[in-house]
Amino acid sequence: MTNSRPFFSVALAAGFAAVLHFAGPARADTPPDVDASLTGSYLAARLAISERDNDAAITYLRNLLRLDSRNDEIVERTFYLMLVDGQIDEAMKLTDRLIKTDRTNRIARLALAVRAIRKGHYQSARTHLALSVAGPVGDLTKTLLAAWTLLGTGNAKGAVEHLDRLEGPAGSAPLKELHAGLILDAAGMKKEAGKRLEQAMKMDPGWSPAVDAYARWASRNEGIPAALAAYSSFAQLASSDVFAQQAIKDLKAGKSLPPRVKTPQEGAAEVLFDLGSQLGRQGGEDLGLLYLQFATWLQPDHPLASFSLADIYDRVRQPGKAITFYEAVPADSPLKREAEIRRAVNLAAIDKFVDGRASLEKLIAADPKDLGALRALAMIEMTHKMFGECAATFSRAITLVPQPSKADWPLFYFNGMCNERSKNWPVAEASLKRAIELSADQPEVLNYLGYSWVDQGMNLDQGLNLIRKAVKLRPDDGPTVDSLGWVYYKLGRYDEAVTELERAVELMPQDPVINDHLGDAYWKVGRKLEATFQWAHARDLKPDPDDLPKIVQKIEKGLDTAEQPAPPVRKAEDQTAAPAAATAAQ
Repeated sequence: MTNSRPFFSVALAAGFAAVLHFAGPARADTPPDVDASLTGSYLAARLAISERDNDAAITYLRNLLRLDSRNDEIVERTFYLMLVDGQIDEAMKLTDRLIKTDRTNRIARLALAVRAIRKGHYQSARTHLALSVAGPVGDLTKTLLAAWTLLGTGNAKGAVEHLDRLEGPAGSAPLKELHAGLILDAAGMKKEAGKRLEQAMKMDPGWSPAVDAYARWASRNEGIPAALAAYSSFAQLASSDVFAQQAIKDLKAGKSLPPRVKTPQEGAAEVLFDLGSQLGRQGGEDLGLLYLQFATWLQPDHPLASFSLADIYDRVRQPGKAITFYEAVPADSPLKREAEIRRAVNLAAIDKFVDGRASLEKLIAADPKDLGALRALAMIEMTHKMFGECAATFSRAITLVPQPSKADWPLFYFNGMCNERSKNWPVAEASLKRAIELSADQPEVLNYLGYSWVDQGMNLDQGLNLIRKAVKLRPDDGPTVDSLGWVYYKLGRYDEAVTELERAVELMPQDPVINDHLGDAYWKVGRKLEATFQWAHARDLKPDPDDLPKIVQKIEKGLDTAEQPAPPVRKAEDQTAAPAAATAAQ
């Protein structure tokens, strides 16, 4: 189920998780072969961490520990990265060293508390939580966990009182009410549980954990109609929530629903899941991963944790890791089909396009009306420049949407793009116009249609106005500003082209297309030395192989005798983010 409510500012979490990173360059191309030197291992670890290549980073950090075993900073970084990577048992071996040098270390104490909860040592867990250093996110975490440990020692009333004393971050009240209700429900205090769970739902009727917990309670205590009413109200806010859909089916079949949480250990896992999924969605990916890894360690069969881990790895562009966790989603989970779609997309992202495409085609064969699978197939076909195929697949997807809404504009945009690239301009133009009808202020669509018109010498004023509107909507987007400059170039307005293309280069100095365009504009206004410099820069930035010979020819012979460059229609993946195959339940 979706879990998208912000209980606290991610800025608070940033300080909590900052220690997870070395400052360093943006890419690590060094293979995970251990460098024998201290400096080499340190630099390699920095690069691997900046690349989010935790496997390599941990390898280098382990080597650093062998070379410099007394370095507390290296111990701490190794420990954190192991936790983020799910190597919890290995990380636990370092906790004593961390506590010895910093007895209030937040994450070390959290790790020890989680281990104690896993073993059923609830008093020990509370001790570790109490020793943890204070902080808004840390206080919220340890209060919620401590409440579940109080239930573990038979003190449900004390657990709820402990929660009620917390003055948490803004927006945390529904979370406190939810866990108070879950604790009371697990303790068999039915009436009190219902009041708390209903209050949590009323505080945030669009937050699925609260709705789900209350509806499950209602199905067992007030009857199936009451549970159906709760889910039905929620469905108006989140119609695509697959867990709510499954629960409604079960209720209509006459089944009551079990509690969302049954034991203190599951309750602690739910705390870590709730907080981890929020952190992961709000920019705190590393801490989100750490919390979710703890959740799965406590409850390996948690219905959402594996999918949430995969979702974070998706967003930080770690397709191999994402695939692992999508595959771990249980076969009977309502999220399994969505997990299979996303797994296939990630296979295509790691040069296993044939496997990914075959997986999607198998899903579509089993359900030809699966819009998410069709859309995902079309996107990977477009990414691999199979424009005729992606045009056909998007057309199939569009037939499944007889009454398109504003949210469906990406289908028509990408369909227009695929048809334009496969030389079917009438269908492309109609699709792009339909996208604008559905959502008039999408810069990508305005830019694409406007440029296409100008490039073909048609609707010049209208096309230029569309691109100007796109730039106004997205003034700091290099490709969009580049399109405006290039249209001025195509219209022979070279001074204006130079102005816009110079601004585009400032916004995206490492883009070969934009540098190439600026070189052309410089040549036309007589700045030939600068033009040659820009072309040389574009050549060195690894342009598309089809464009490279043209750039080299211009460097050698100038623009007047060289073949004119192709229009700046960017790769599909550069235009905009692909529409999600389906709304993921978090």
